[in-house]
Amino acid sequence: MSAQVVDSISQKTVKRFVDECISPGQTVRTDAFRSMNVIGQTQFHESRVTPGKEAGKWLPWVHIVISNLKTFLNGTFHGVSGGYLQEYLDECCYRFNRRFWENELPFRLLNACLIHKPLPITDFR
Repeated sequence: MSAQVVDSISQKTVKRFVDECISPGQTVRTDAFRSMNVIGQTQFHESRVTPGKEAGKWLPWVHIVISNLKTFLNGTFHGVSGGYLQEYLDECCYRFNRRFWENELPFRLLNACLIHKPLPITDFR
């Protein structure tokens, strides 16, 4: 999962996001929003006009991701300010993408400790 704050959903912002976040040749499903048509230039793009009641069938992860994001923002931070929204989205994506890696956490922590360069000791008197 990847998310990016944008001022508007235009072909320009969609193209920039796709170029930065999605490897060429992947299949991308969207609703039939016009600005998403630019995805077909580098990806296999499947779009469909999707009524709200059918969104869960065509785009099953959309509601899950939005629900998780809302819970994360309201529960953890009790709301957000626009200036830090991208950082909140980054944190939510980081957690979502690693949700099944719980058993790897001790090894990842140990690895981070081993490769981290020690800080110089300073006198705090």
